[in-house]
Amino acid sequence: MISFLEGTLAESWPTRAVINCQGIGYELLIPVTTFDHLPLLGEKVRLLTHLVVREDAHTLYGFFTSGERDLFRLLLHHVSGVGPKTALSILAGTTPQAVRDAVASGDTSSLAKLKGLGKKTAERIVLELRDKLPALDSLAGGTSPGRANATPNISGHAQDALLALLALGYKGTEAQKALAGLDSTLLPGDLVREALRRLG
Repeated sequence: MISFLEGTLAESWPTRAVINCQGIGYELLIPVTTFDHLPLLGEKVRLLTHLVVREDAHTLYGFFTSGERDLFRLLLHHVSGVGPKTALSILAGTTPQAVRDAVASGDTSSLAKLKGLGKKTAERIVLELRDKLPALDSLAGGTSPGRANATPNISGHAQDALLALLALGYKGTEAQKALAGLDSTLLPGDLVREALRRLG
């Protein structure tokens, strides 16, 4: 199991990053909230990871905080019908603490509004994670792995948010409409959350 990767940031997009670890480039799929915290290209970065092994591919997922990774794992391992793509969509549209609160209160409606979920999946999340509340309680306090020069990528936030929405499956016109008028100084993850609320 690969627990984390530490090296220099070679490439980055709202949903993907490449880390150069001693001459080997590791590609990771990431939630847009992790993208918000990436440093500039060429600077040192350390991301927590989760490896998904399938017959046709070995895919690495990267996370800035342990809370994000823990929620990703809980969704994959304990909620039927939720795969990596849906789990990343959940992380893009809400926070680990919000998921914990929704499960604790039985609030399926807020979860059902997230991209790619719907009512039935939201109900399964609440039902199947209800007995995992002790694990969910620790999500909000998830720590970051720490890295040097932790300057967020502050250029083109709206464009980055647009790319993230397109990666989530929205059409260009509806994504642009949802982002119109939002505060462009917000980080991409915050812009995506606000846009998803409008799209919901």
